[in-house]
Amino acid sequence: MSVAFTKEESSETASETLLPDHPISPHPNLVTEAGLKALELQFQQAREAYDATSAIDDVNERRRQAASPLRDTRYFAARVRTAQLVPDPTSTDTVAFGGTVTFSRDDGRVQAYRIVGEDEADPKAGTISYMSPVARVLMGKAVGDVVDAGGQELEITAI
Repeated sequence: MSVAFTKEESSETASETLLPDHPISPHPNLVTEAGLKALELQFQQAREAYDATSAIDDVNERRRQAASPLRDTRYFAARVRTAQLVPDPTSTDTVAFGGTVTFSRDDGRVQAYRIVGEDEADPKAGTISYMSPVARVLMGKAVGDVVDAGGQELEITAI
């Protein structure tokens, strides 16, 4: 793209302000109710951050400051638009999206995770993506079932 008709210092300055988009997963964008609210909030915050850059007088500095919020706005707009809300499971008979599963590992560790959408997954906070290897082998299983996850046996102890 030519910068002949802009106030850019150079074509390098123009290219510095164009950040690549965040990658978007090819998997269905399943979300819990809390996950959808979080996406909507992140979208709103990204829009506000982008709007705040309009007060910057210097065009080059404005473009630099707007690049990240603009990229985030595009990402969260796409994620909100493609979100597929999945209601919480009505049964605890089997592991399902939105449910919490507790399992024990071969080494004696006991872990509990809620299975959620990709954008809301945070293993340190006790949530894992439904596309994670562990969640994929646990989905549809019941208490007492033993599954293999990466060479380790996991026994489901609670749902």
